[in-house]
Amino acid sequence: MLQNRVDPFGDIIKTEARGLWMGNRGILHNEHKKLQRQFKLKAWITCKLQFNSRKREVMAPNRYTELFFMDEATSFAAGHRPCFECRREDYKVFKTLWLKGNPEYNFDEKTSIQKIDDIIHAERMKADKSKVTFDERPENLPDGTFILYNGQPYLVSGGFIYLWSPFGYKGGIVLPDVATLPVLTPRSIVNTFRVGYSPQIALK
Repeated sequence: MLQNRVDPFGDIIKTEARGLWMGNRGILHNEHKKLQRQFKLKAWITCKLQFNSRKREVMAPNRYTELFFMDEATSFAAGHRPCFECRREDYKVFKTLWLKGNPEYNFDEKTSIQKIDDIIHAERMKADKSKVTFDERPENLPDGTFILYNGQPYLVSGGFIYLWSPFGYKGGIVLPDVATLPVLTPRSIVNTFRVGYSPQIALK
């Protein structure tokens, strides 16, 4: 079993569960298919599982490390965004709505995606590589956002929260009536959801 599945904290874990999306953070493994680092690039992307009939050996030598996500909402919580090559239309929508949702940066369509990646990187990881969170009022959380509740990652959807697991979501409880909740999904991505980006969610 390879260590190549990503949870909402952005950690890369081992599990037998399969994923609906693939991701890339650069070359993270060695010749024995063992992880050596959590990331190499600031551009963390989310890709289709299949694209142009390409075939890949997972964790092949000197090739980027294939990571996998249970759904797109999980990939966003971890701090990934759509790939320009295999998800061109999703990428365009994401960038347009990211710009709309985060006007304080004074970016426009000509702004390099690298500048957006730099901001997302600062929002997802501290200098010690721990997860960045921020507090937000429950009523301000759009669907697809991940929060921390009772020490566990929960997805917000339709006024309920659902406990994440590698194999899918569990249960569903009413969004807690509290002043604020710690948010796992990077702030600028939450802002992108608020203005219309709707991430794929694997709720049955």
